[in-house]
Amino acid sequence: MHIENEVSTTSQKSRAAGMVLALLLSAGAIPLLQGQSATATTKAEKMTTSNKFYCNIKALSPAERIRHKKLTDKLVANRKEVVETEKGYEFQYSPSAVSLAQLADWVAAEGKCCPFFDFHIDLEREGQLLCLRLTGEEGIKPFIRSEFQLPTK
Repeated sequence: MHIENEVSTTSQKSRAAGMVLALLLSAGAIPLLQGQSATATTKAEKMTTSNKFYCNIKALSPAERIRHKKLTDKLVANRKEVVETEKGYEFQYSPSAVSLAQLADWVAAEGKCCPFFDFHIDLEREGQLLCLRLTGEEGIKPFIRSEFQLPTK
């Protein structure tokens, strides 16, 4: 009797794990296959999968997404210069247009939905230049160009 209960419990756990996995896959919380490209759009959410780089839009609450979108728009509109680096891109800002605190808030939120980025914030030229470098694994540059509206080569 004890063995039958263990088998039944194990079977129930396996079915439950399968259902959880199916829910996560259907909700877009897990990319289907590494290396697969796909785009899925709902009313208020967008998730882009490109190789192993994807944005987990469910990592932010609705209020966080609104704030992050506003900060993203501000960062895109106020870029002084974009410099391509060996491993990614550097976005340069005037601290009078974008504050260090705003940039740090943006990085904290972006790191939740896009944990594959490496972020580097520098305050240079005696506080007159604020820089954000985005880098990552091999293949990150095309993703950055696409997601941050940079011209292709």
